[in-house]
Amino acid sequence: MPRLSGLVMDVSPLRENRDFRLLYAGFLGAMVGTLMTAVAVSVQVYDLTGSSLQIGLVSLARALPLVVGVLVGGVLADRMDRRDLMVVTRLPLVLVAAALAVNALVPSPQLWVIYAATAATGLLAGLGGPAMLAAIPALAGTERLAAAGALLSGSTQLAALVGPAVGGALIAGPGLAACYAVDAAGFLVFTVALFFVKPLPVPSAADRGAAPGKGVRQAFGSLADGLRFVRRHRVVLGLLLIDAAAMVFTMPQALYPALADERFGGGAAAVGLLYAAPAFGALVGAATSGWTARAGGHALVGAVLLWGAALTGVGLSAWLPLALVLLALAGFGDLISETLRSALLQHGTPDALRGRVSSLWMAQATVSPALGNAAVGFLAELTSPAAAVTVGGLICVVATVAVAAAFPSLRRARLGVAADAGGTGAAPGAERDSAPGAAEAGASDVRG
Repeated sequence: MPRLSGLVMDVSPLRENRDFRLLYAGFLGAMVGTLMTAVAVSVQVYDLTGSSLQIGLVSLARALPLVVGVLVGGVLADRMDRRDLMVVTRLPLVLVAAALAVNALVPSPQLWVIYAATAATGLLAGLGGPAMLAAIPALAGTERLAAAGALLSGSTQLAALVGPAVGGALIAGPGLAACYAVDAAGFLVFTVALFFVKPLPVPSAADRGAAPGKGVRQAFGSLADGLRFVRRHRVVLGLLLIDAAAMVFTMPQALYPALADERFGGGAAAVGLLYAAPAFGALVGAATSGWTARAGGHALVGAVLLWGAALTGVGLSAWLPLALVLLALAGFGDLISETLRSALLQHGTPDALRGRVSSLWMAQATVSPALGNAAVGFLAELTSPAAAVTVGGLICVVATVAVAAAFPSLRRARLGVAADAGGTGAAPGAERDSAPGAAEAGASDVRG
């Protein structure tokens, strides 16, 4: 029984910390609303234009400001109270969602309003995102980072199941405006909840390694400090690279309709099952994630290998039930790897740099899936959808093995040892990698 209890999701951050409960509840509600709105925007854009290309361009209109936002937000998160930054970037989202609701109610909805609102959403989400990630160690405790990561990742998967379903029901019933209005209400509740979270003051200028100069020059210098830290910190650099290995060439979602038609002989029902299977596996992973608090780099590498190998099997499978099982395994591996990547990143980064490093993490996490979707689509055009999934999975496996071999300290990294208070200090037990480029002048490796 003790072993079984160790597998169950650790909910102690919710049980023990009121501030984390508030953040978690607000995040879950906001995620459900965001995914509802994503469905509503796609439906409305298609109704207005009849163009799938326009839907893709709206997604791009969100992605580009999001990347800019996270880079700027990372600097801000290390310069001002992180709770206040979350508040000032979430409150305007209420107005953005309300503008979409009003636009849906007028006799002639305007496409440009949707584009502007989507871009504003991406920018604001980016500006506040690094502050939220950087705040988690202070709210949940460094010893509970894996548990907090599993809870947040699991809530994302839950929202991915609930949000589109609720959004579809609202669109079919009260209409698009109701969907946007619920989203606005969700952001308002999230903002109010943040007011009850304790202040999260910024580290001192000396601790955060503030660059000399003022204004833009100082901001760029501050971001450069984060880049230098990532370059010199072998564990954090390895985490970013292994995340890219898991995303680029292995994003098969855009191919599900073609796979259902060409390989599995199914229609819309088969497509829905293909989309749902990874989320189901991820939820199982979250529910059994208790063991991740005692895991580390080897488990992370194994989870990413499971993701790639399972997708390789999906591409080779001609039987829908087997493909669904493999996609569920892929979702399980993705949830575990996301939990461990986030926890190890926060463990290995000093608090004074968490905002900037989190922003680089989020920028990479935004760009890699976009590149992955494009790469898989290109491979599918050259070969076939099934071949593209197979090749992408194999590339993921090879790239993961290469990163694990090049970064021994990533494999040895374990949760439970935090970085020191300085920008580049080493935690106890840290070792240098023998890979080229490991010996940077004046830098130490930090074990997660």
